[in-house]
Amino acid sequence: MNIAANIADDLETGEADTTGHALFADAPRSVSFNKLRKRLLRQVRQAFDDFDMLKGQKRWLVGLSGGKDSYGLLALLLDLKWRGLLPVELIACNLDQGQPNFPKHVLPDYLTKIGVRHRIEYRDTYSIVKEKVPEGATYCSLCSRLRRGNLYRVAREEGCDALVLGHHREDILETFFMNFFHGGRLASMPAKLLNDEGDLMVLRPLAYAAEDDLAKFAVAMQFPIIPCDLCGSQDGLQRNAMKDMLADIERRMPGRKDTMLRALSHVNPSHLLDPKLFDFSTLGVTDPS
Repeated sequence: MNIAANIADDLETGEADTTGHALFADAPRSVSFNKLRKRLLRQVRQAFDDFDMLKGQKRWLVGLSGGKDSYGLLALLLDLKWRGLLPVELIACNLDQGQPNFPKHVLPDYLTKIGVRHRIEYRDTYSIVKEKVPEGATYCSLCSRLRRGNLYRVAREEGCDALVLGHHREDILETFFMNFFHGGRLASMPAKLLNDEGDLMVLRPLAYAAEDDLAKFAVAMQFPIIPCDLCGSQDGLQRNAMKDMLADIERRMPGRKDTMLRALSHVNPSHLLDPKLFDFSTLGVTDPS
């Protein structure tokens, strides 16, 4: 099924769209917002198609952190589901990691208000991270591993086929350059990944979506954003350096982020230096005779 080719007429007109899931009841009616919404929906559907995300899928666990990206992901998935373009059951899940001053009521209140099935899971990974990570080191790696492990468990308990996350274009590019500069390897976040146990898919439908667009979408939708008091309190993270570098490149050469993302989809192994990826030993000059 080519999801990208199936778009509701009301989104193609470019006029203000008053239809959609109940969470869009108070959304702006402007043409500019409709264009933004249409662009994000189109990019999500393109990711569905390019990476065959809907193959055999029946139920997804949607990771909801309380940040702009995961709110945007959930809203777009609900929009597509309302339009009949996403035949998958959705369960939103927030992992309360025991961070100080975390407003526990915000997410369940919001999800109940918009009528979304959800599960709030409490696990004090915050204390583990603070205990294990040396002073001055970054928390992100351990924090994300602990969070991912708990989300896998919840997905299994809820009978889900996939864990769906809100990573966007910039997340993918920043991860690529972090691996490139600091890890000595060419790797990034895949839009579709089979977990190590082989029983769950990890999907990133926002792979083509720009962070700036998601930020504008979040403001327009008035999502109740919850800041991260753990990693958000640390300065000088490697990821922040990559973000600043990419922003500077985009300022000086507009459109480079999209070009970089396309490059990750057009890999020529014979023009790299990995003999495990391409068998250089088979190359040889043809005998003229």
